[in-house]
Amino acid sequence: MNTGTADPWVSRSVLVTGVNGFLGPHIAEALVRRGAHVVGLLRDRPAESYFEWAGLHERISVAEGDLADVELLERALNEYEVDTVVHVAAQAIIAAANRAPLSTFESNIRGTYMLLEACRRVGSVERIVVASSDKAYGRQEELPYTEEAPLAGIYPYDASKACADIIARSYHATYGLPVAVTRCANLYGPGDLNYSRIVPGTVKAVLEGERPIIRSDGTPERDYLYVADAVAAYLALAEAVTDEHVAGGAFNFGTGRCVSVLELVRMIIETCGRTDLQPEVLGTAGHAEIDRQYLSSEKAKQVLGWEPATPLADGLQRTCDWYREYLQSRRSGLP
Repeated sequence: MNTGTADPWVSRSVLVTGVNGFLGPHIAEALVRRGAHVVGLLRDRPAESYFEWAGLHERISVAEGDLADVELLERALNEYEVDTVVHVAAQAIIAAANRAPLSTFESNIRGTYMLLEACRRVGSVERIVVASSDKAYGRQEELPYTEEAPLAGIYPYDASKACADIIARSYHATYGLPVAVTRCANLYGPGDLNYSRIVPGTVKAVLEGERPIIRSDGTPERDYLYVADAVAAYLALAEAVTDEHVAGGAFNFGTGRCVSVLELVRMIIETCGRTDLQPEVLGTAGHAEIDRQYLSSEKAKQVLGWEPATPLADGLQRTCDWYREYLQSRRSGLP
């Protein structure tokens, strides 16, 4: 006789936005494994993506369109009888946000309120998780960031996530929408194919025998969270968001440890077995670079029972192993 508790995700219908980005497909993959029916909102199909590499296009339903299309969103929520929404779609490249703030605001702010409005109109969505970011906090005198710290992000990406954060919580306060917000540290792991980011860019360069480039002076310190731990965080929050003490709240998810860019790059070089390579430090990062950022996740531990499970060294090893296999398959012309 089976006395175990059924997985809460079995047979749930979950809309995941940003399903062809970095975090989105990992969330979709985890949900499929746990028996959920996943609907992925897909705007673009880049030439390379973890979404395609993992074969998710054959394992989930896809709604093609833009977050700005509220009629599309309402149709998808209704026709697939969606009960849970995980919103991670965003323009997440800081340099791109600085170059083109309007498209970043359009995607990150308008895209969020259009999705929330669609959920409000449909009225049948039971759980909503919206991605904010540790960048929403901006510069703070006291570290680590706690959820009580003001949202002081003033640069385009930072400000866009602060706005999305506040808008999401306003939909709970005003309309009772069952929504909560994640504020995650810098994510890394298999499947991030945007090589402008420090981890995938460094891993790719090192595996190809090239000196990795550090755009800053190497001293900025960040909190790095392995993608599988982030997925666990999102699902834990989504499961708990029906609790009146969770809905309308924001939760930090990080490791509580900050590492300098130079230290991180050196760890990657060692992990990839290319200690003959030395990073090239350009020192050209702009004024928008914040010196030190890391998170306290004590609230997530106390309320959700979540803690990060992957030490940085282990996560980097898994990441390097994945890219080694992926890049070899690309060179061999394999799918």
